[in-house]
Amino acid sequence: MSAIVRLMDQSLVLLPQAIQPERLLGFYIPGLGAILTVGIVLGTGLVATNIIGQKLVLYWEKVLLNIPVVKSIYYSVKQVSDTLFSGNGESFRKVLLVRYPHPEAWSVAFMTGNAARPIAELLPDEHVGVFIPTTPSPVNGFFFFVRKRDVIELDISVDDALKYIVSMGVVPPTTRGRAAPNPLGRAQNEF
Repeated sequence: MSAIVRLMDQSLVLLPQAIQPERLLGFYIPGLGAILTVGIVLGTGLVATNIIGQKLVLYWEKVLLNIPVVKSIYYSVKQVSDTLFSGNGESFRKVLLVRYPHPEAWSVAFMTGNAARPIAELLPDEHVGVFIPTTPSPVNGFFFFVRKRDVIELDISVDDALKYIVSMGVVPPTTRGRAAPNPLGRAQNEF
């Protein structure tokens, strides 16, 4: 513990000499750098989470949105991350197996919701929207409507599924420990 405090005390060296506590007081106070470091981290967090921080984030977004190539990349990544990590709705809360890109292959997908009414009225069976992310960048992918009976719900978390996809199957997902999976369908399709 004392090694950590000594290391954090070294942060006082970053202060201008005129306001260094040892120079002002004439003696060394152990732990003052640690207190200063913790204070700066907490202060930064407070500023970032209040109105000033939100205004800084909005300003930074405006700057990014004025850069031609960065604008399109930033906007699409922001939309996907807002959708993925928002706590609202059922989008991206269920991990599925779907047949893609051909009848003998299976892909990990995320259920985005039921087909919207104008689309559902045109389809013969009940369909769900699925997003099939690409490897190793899950921000890109394919969006399809698949018959609900043709998908299998997996008993893994969205986080584990994303790790599995990004690692190209190297990092295996763990089950959430439910007694039995709650399948949306049993992939009864025959191609």
